[in-house]
Amino acid sequence: MISKDTLNQVELFDESDGSICYLEHGLPSDLIRWHAHEPYELHLIVSTKGKVFVGDYIGRFQPGQLILTGPHVPHNWVSDKDSYESVALRDMVVLFSHESIEGVINSFPEAQELMSTLKLASSGVEFVGFDEELAKELFAEVRDASGINRLMAFIKLMGKLHHWPNKQTLSTSKMASPLTGVAESKINDVVRYITDHYQDDLSLKQAAKLVSMSESSFSRHFQKATRNKFVEFVNRVRVGKACILLAESDERISSICFSVGFNNITNFNRQFYRIKGQTPGEYRKVVQDNLGNDQVVMKSAVKSP
Repeated sequence: MISKDTLNQVELFDESDGSICYLEHGLPSDLIRWHAHEPYELHLIVSTKGKVFVGDYIGRFQPGQLILTGPHVPHNWVSDKDSYESVALRDMVVLFSHESIEGVINSFPEAQELMSTLKLASSGVEFVGFDEELAKELFAEVRDASGINRLMAFIKLMGKLHHWPNKQTLSTSKMASPLTGVAESKINDVVRYITDHYQDDLSLKQAAKLVSMSESSFSRHFQKATRNKFVEFVNRVRVGKACILLAESDERISSICFSVGFNNITNFNRQFYRIKGQTPGEYRKVVQDNLGNDQVVMKSAVKSP
């Protein structure tokens, strides 16, 4: 069962060994938890089956699943407890900052094409059917390299993913893509504040004051950065949090409504249906029924650029 406290866990990113980092872990591990962080995370499952959570998306995973999550997109992979007690290696992970990949793209125009794949990561994107053995090989090349050789291995990996034709976005709630510039940096700060304080009474006036901007200027920059008006973005974050609680807990829907920041059940139901196309009760039933088998729910296909 996921509690409200676990929805706010954040993983730190240590760039002391470089801007492109590799990690791997087995099961159990302290890294298996609902969390979000600044860097992109490219995540390859190599063993076990279970449930995957990316933003407001919930589905099943198995060995070979390859997903890229963008900055501040919460995620977790939970192996089926009845089937697996411990494994030596479950996950292979590559983490990288937006600044690092942006630097490569700015320095080499040939890498500009990677930006379209990075934009998909704001919802979480799965590379469906990608060859598992090739993925392991590419991840291992990043793991075993250092310096310029690691950068080259990373670009090779990202190039293969960019050209993979079967990409599927996962979460209906998108997080803002990292931006540059003073005003854009302030918007990133507000997005982070919203994801950390979604239960609170949030207003555009309060957010603008937080970053010392006029309401009109803040509103304009925020909509440009997130592709959503301020209230719409807050509602999407709250609905995303509600989706996790609906799927992983038996908490009453009315209680979930207030715990994620809505002030009344009528507005919660209306916003939830508008964003997800289902009532909270319908969503809970469909997701919990589907998570009992190997079906994956609520994906949207994306054509490769």
